[in-house]
Amino acid sequence: MRIGELAQQAGITTRTLRHYESLGLLPARRTGNGYRTYDEEDLRLLRQIRTLADFGFGLEETRPFVECLRAGHPAGDSCPASLEVYRRKLAELDDCIDNLQRVRAEVGAQLARAERTRAALQSEADLPGGPPPRCAFTPPDPVLTEPGSSTP
Repeated sequence: MRIGELAQQAGITTRTLRHYESLGLLPARRTGNGYRTYDEEDLRLLRQIRTLADFGFGLEETRPFVECLRAGHPAGDSCPASLEVYRRKLAELDDCIDNLQRVRAEVGAQLARAERTRAALQSEADLPGGPPPRCAFTPPDPVLTEPGSSTP
């Protein structure tokens, strides 16, 4: 199949295909007249690359999976190098989850402090003689002015 057909079947652009080719992820086979030519195995490689990319793998991280498929393995993740990439990605995801949990705890603590402060201010305002509620905008008292005058 030609580049446009492969791109359509893979759901990507021809520009992306040429980029993958330049990185060595997709073979660069050409016919006698110079047209790029691809087969079902190339489509399988692209699907593997796109699936991994959707999971957050970088293009270089997909290389062991592609090489595993090219070596004739039925699945791109059955080779030792692919398994190692999975292990690294899981460690990276665990770090991200740990960081997000720390940030969540900090945001939760900030919210709790802010709610306690608000509640304390609100209860002070409800007491006789407590501070008046703060307003961002208080309209001026209506004052009659003489026509043409800018001062009351």
